[in-house]
Amino acid sequence: MGGWRGAGAAIGVAALAACATVTAMPEASDIAINGSRVHPESITSDAAGNIYVGSVGGTIYRALAGSRTAEPWIVPSTSNGLTSLFGVLADDGRGTLWACNNPPFGGPAPAGATSGLKAFDLRTGALKANYDFPGQGPFACNDIAVGPDGTTFATDTSGGRIFALAPGAGELTLFVASQALVGIDGIAFAGDGTMYINNVRQHTVQRVLRAASGAYAGLTTLTLSQPINGPDALRPVAGNRFLQAEGPGNRVTYVDIEGDRAVITPVRTGLDSSPGVTHIGGVGYATEGKIGYLFDPALRDKSPDPFIIRAFPLP
Repeated sequence: MGGWRGAGAAIGVAALAACATVTAMPEASDIAINGSRVHPESITSDAAGNIYVGSVGGTIYRALAGSRTAEPWIVPSTSNGLTSLFGVLADDGRGTLWACNNPPFGGPAPAGATSGLKAFDLRTGALKANYDFPGQGPFACNDIAVGPDGTTFATDTSGGRIFALAPGAGELTLFVASQALVGIDGIAFAGDGTMYINNVRQHTVQRVLRAASGAYAGLTTLTLSQPINGPDALRPVAGNRFLQAEGPGNRVTYVDIEGDRAVITPVRTGLDSSPGVTHIGGVGYATEGKIGYLFDPALRDKSPDPFIIRAFPLP
């Protein structure tokens, strides 16, 4: 949803297990989201081929494997505290659906509203745990990735921070805070365990350098084969290949990292502000946020419905 935060500023704010492979190759069929004014952001999939989508209203929608409709699955309530969702990530290893929860999108935040991670049971949808971002805001929990050692990382677009949750820990800790990271959005790990991020405001893809201890040690900004526009979701495919969604760019691309260079290859274009992407086998799935209906005064009173998850074969 960092593309949305960036777009909002311009005109008026992950994922080791998110891209799962199943044994059967699914058909590339679009999936309708059963809801109105959904404005979906992040999308993820599990090993069984189920698809999960967050929304600006806080509802998590789920499309069971093979279904062409995503139904409301986890609905905001006083018990789960959902308000507005950016990143979602299926973590099959721990049977968890991670979600980046934030105060409602636009307008003043209600009393008690916080930014941080929520963990839901991947099978039942029950809330397992809540992890608020520590320290002082502004905050915008954006996207999530799980590292090779099981540490869960979450990006903070507004504050230029990455938070970490070690396996078994009860609270998030600060991995890094830097002015250079303001605008950070997607986060993912390559096959060799290297952390990569993108920046929705700076239109960059970067390698996160780490010391032998695992501590943050700096950034390498990759040279891009072509410009990118508002990079958002960054999802691993294999090795040094990632899928990347560009909200303002209205497209999904491959990002192939070769040393300090990233080759950008469009794989789906013509989308309507596409902040999220996942894949199941050889099929990609992208959300269309239709962000203009939230920010453009000429569209604000018009209906953006319906919302469709776009499916496309991956080359």
